[in-house]
Amino acid sequence: MPIRILPLLSLLFLGGLLAGCEKPPESQAKPRVRPVKTLVVEGAVAGAVRRFPARIDSLNKADLSFRVQGKVKEIRVVEGQEVREGELLARLDDTDYRIVLNDRRASYDRARKDFERAKKLIKQGFISRTDYDKLEAAFKSAQAALKAARQDLAYTELKAPFSGTVAKRYVERFEEVQPKQPVLALSDTSSLKVIFDVPENIVQSIKRSGRGEHVDVWAVFDTLPDKHFKLKFLEASTRADPQTQTFKVTFVMPRPAELNILPGMTASVTVDLSKVLSGGRERLLPLTAVTADAALEPIVWMVDEKSMTVHPRKVKLGEMRGAKVEVLDGVEDGMRVVTAGTAYMADGMKVRLLPQVEQAEPRPDDLRLMLLGRCEAPAAGKGGEKAE
Repeated sequence: MPIRILPLLSLLFLGGLLAGCEKPPESQAKPRVRPVKTLVVEGAVAGAVRRFPARIDSLNKADLSFRVQGKVKEIRVVEGQEVREGELLARLDDTDYRIVLNDRRASYDRARKDFERAKKLIKQGFISRTDYDKLEAAFKSAQAALKAARQDLAYTELKAPFSGTVAKRYVERFEEVQPKQPVLALSDTSSLKVIFDVPENIVQSIKRSGRGEHVDVWAVFDTLPDKHFKLKFLEASTRADPQTQTFKVTFVMPRPAELNILPGMTASVTVDLSKVLSGGRERLLPLTAVTADAALEPIVWMVDEKSMTVHPRKVKLGEMRGAKVEVLDGVEDGMRVVTAGTAYMADGMKVRLLPQVEQAEPRPDDLRLMLLGRCEAPAAGKGGEKAE
């Protein structure tokens, strides 16, 4: 009896092992949800009004200094004082310069008299031409030395080159100063410069408008938020900041009577480009948002926010504007499109939205590498997965 039971137990044990090796029933695979960066499409006019922080500076400013060395004898102004063009601001002790001037004047008088006698003697033949030339050269040298001494004496007085406000005083009375050492800082605040940084597309729009003639720009100050101060275009930098990839633009405004605006203060500037944008039909999208279908037709990937899936949409492109491109047809205001990873999208793919953060526009080299990477990426399958 025990002998017959052993084969049976062995068969049962073997069956248990085989049952343990069987593949468990497959659970239904959940579709993969890919995170994507997106933006909501806005019309050109809809995004035409932009605001930027700005800083205030004086239209004319200069650090004033003496052109000769000496001891400061008098400073006739204080910080914050308004002065007129040509007004005396400071004076050096001119004792030594007057002594030099008197010496040069005496040398000049002697050389002048010698030269006048030589002019008579040369006509009578009593002196040689060589001696005459020497006396003439001595006279001209003394004349130049006298002029330099007078100029040095005049340089002991520091006068205002333009009307403005004394912004800072760097030295005190009785200090010894050197030539070109800053003594006073003078600012012309009758007109103010408003300086702020803008992206590339704003600079291009301002230049295309005829140096800002058709762009409405105004400033608002915290101390008077209900008052708008219209600005006039002055200049724009042609080289981008290497860190932020933005361009510095400068506008001017008259000094407001109702506010005490000083250099170094801040303001909020509004730029309205509605007049220079053509009717709001075209939209600007990042180059990374546009890809191509199998027929090499440009498309964007639209996000259906109800089902959180993506679908391709053919578009008509216009001209490039830096890191962006005009989309003339195919998208509408309020549509959400994918801006990164478009090479891995597939029709109907489930996605989730990444939080939007402010980022600088890519530099040209970064953009070129980005596009090359997109071209070298493997084609996406139907499910949007990368080929192994």
